[in-house]
Amino acid sequence: MAVNRIPVLKRCRALGLEPMYLGINKKSRRTKLHMGKKPSEYALQLREKQKAKFIYGVLEKPFRNYYNKADRMKGMTGENLMTMLESRLDNVIFRMTFARTRKEARQIVGHKHVLVNGKVVNIPSYLVKAGDVIEIKEKCKGMQRYKDIQEVTKARLIPDWLDVDQDALKGTIKELPTRAQIDVPVDEMLIVELYSK
Repeated sequence: MAVNRIPVLKRCRALGLEPMYLGINKKSRRTKLHMGKKPSEYALQLREKQKAKFIYGVLEKPFRNYYNKADRMKGMTGENLMTMLESRLDNVIFRMTFARTRKEARQIVGHKHVLVNGKVVNIPSYLVKAGDVIEIKEKCKGMQRYKDIQEVTKARLIPDWLDVDQDALKGTIKELPTRAQIDVPVDEMLIVELYSK
């Protein structure tokens, strides 16, 4: 599996991104992007795509597949793309505050700790649907790991499209999120422009 070994905070600075969007509570040193000259339209589009890929932890090929799928769906391509990225199982675990970061959520899913509608799902890219019930496996709930996670994430806001019982480590997808409910600083229109060239 391809792994990006660039330090996370360094990558955040390069993309002009606050680490809090990744679930990291460090303050980034605000650095101006030294571009010399004004970045080209292509550079801006590419940066937005890299930002989205970095936040959700998706590599180029799957990201392209998401875009193609979003393009075939009804409605705005950019909004469809963001909704699909947001409804990945690893992201939903992160949003439900069952993990500190999306990377940790991906690991939790990979270790078969997660049940979707009572069945074990160990695919981080699994797309959840409205009405799905997601919970941490009963025998994993007592683990120290989840106590530590709850300590760190209890103050984090849970989006409106999720209904979560933090103590029981269980939640329901009330509806798929709209673009207005996704607080990710990505301009998806630039991604659409980049791919539709």
